[in-house]
Amino acid sequence: MTISFYKYQGTGNDFIIIDNRETMNGHFSSKEIKHLCERRFGIGADGLMLLGNAKGYDFSMKYYNADGREGSMCGNGGRCMVKFAYDLGIHRPTYKFLAVDGVHQAEIDLNGIVRLKMKDVEQVNYIGDHFVLDTGSPHYVKFISDVNRYDVVKEGQSIRNSKKYFAEGINVNFVENIDEHTIFVRTYERGVEDETYSCGTGVTASALMAAHNDTGFNQVDVSTLGGKLSVEFDRIDDNKFTNIWLSGPAEFVYKGEVGLKD
Repeated sequence: MTISFYKYQGTGNDFIIIDNRETMNGHFSSKEIKHLCERRFGIGADGLMLLGNAKGYDFSMKYYNADGREGSMCGNGGRCMVKFAYDLGIHRPTYKFLAVDGVHQAEIDLNGIVRLKMKDVEQVNYIGDHFVLDTGSPHYVKFISDVNRYDVVKEGQSIRNSKKYFAEGINVNFVENIDEHTIFVRTYERGVEDETYSCGTGVTASALMAAHNDTGFNQVDVSTLGGKLSVEFDRIDDNKFTNIWLSGPAEFVYKGEVGLKD
């Protein structure tokens, strides 16, 4: 079987995307997805996504981790999916699409920046020197100094595979405050089982925990290994955040065809 695919990236977080509206190739095995995402033997990506039809919405998004298993919400993946939809000719002032964690809205500005509305956060667990919260995917957030020199893979892997988180997995973010409005985030991602250049839901979780205003509107600029993003949100209290928007570039890389064994 030969399939057509597209490659997109958002601040270095890269994805294989397949237009599944007509062909309905929605039954890839975990083994096939893992193979396609392998960087030496397949196409190479942090994840694979299917764009599908959904009644009442502009499209649906189905996301698989690089390990072949269906994943939770991916923020950079969502932004790339919106740009892919635009490139396919689906043009909207405001997009409305369906993902695993519910309905999302999105916009594309004149410079090609994709702004994606994330799910509200209604609970934050404050545990010693770190925070745990769900921004569409579960995240562990720890503030440290000199994140550039930190062994993110070793420390992130240790936390992700700890007894507490091993079964369900968790994404682990190490965050450094750069100035009053800017943070630098590095993330070890479950499903990829490695550090990625950027993680949209991780950037979102880290920005929420870096909020400086007691309540009301906040904007946090975020640097990652793959580029810059920003997160805007309203802070209700220590546990509740709403009107959360993740913004940044999402870019087409290339398209091609790949064969899979029948």
